[in-house]
Amino acid sequence: MSDHAKGHDHTANPAPLGLLGFGMTTVLLNLHNAGIIELGAMILAMGIFYGGICQVCAGLMEWKKGNTFGTVAFTSYGFFWLSLVAIVMLPKTGLAAATSGAGMAAYLTLWGLLTFVLFIGSLRLNRVTQIVFGSLVVLFALLAIGDATGNEGIKLVAGWEGIFCGASAIYAAAAQVLNEVYGRTVLPLGELASRKLAPVFAKAA
Repeated sequence: MSDHAKGHDHTANPAPLGLLGFGMTTVLLNLHNAGIIELGAMILAMGIFYGGICQVCAGLMEWKKGNTFGTVAFTSYGFFWLSLVAIVMLPKTGLAAATSGAGMAAYLTLWGLLTFVLFIGSLRLNRVTQIVFGSLVVLFALLAIGDATGNEGIKLVAGWEGIFCGASAIYAAAAQVLNEVYGRTVLPLGELASRKLAPVFAKAA
């Protein structure tokens, strides 16, 4: 009987795709938060297509693999990016009022709470995944405080911290792709000694 007939999973690992969608878009937005580039069509387009739609697609592929963690993470952050673009664009169309600083603080706080839950889950995975989610918790906290207080210095710090967070996700994606292609560890992911999990978002038993 063939592997296909036995129901073996022959689909590719979708985690690198989702991580790149998250990481690259996060770096670009936080280059803006750090005061390096403007918030223009390039960042908004990345938020819609690569950070948004691409991550949702990766989440659906994780669902097909039966991976709850990957499904929740990628699908949630995909829609986070789509909602963030809507928050920016809807007031410009006249369809909704601009969101206040308090409103943005509430929005970012809730996303930070979700991220904290996922960070706890990442403690069963590898060190790089823990860094991605841990730094994202810090990023949401800084952005929420910055919007609540209107403190531009905090937002600037958040920008640099967000660049680190996005870069760590890009590293995680690159590691998975290169390690699979070469059949050995080219870039280490910091696998836990007791749990040698190959994919960053592998299911916890």
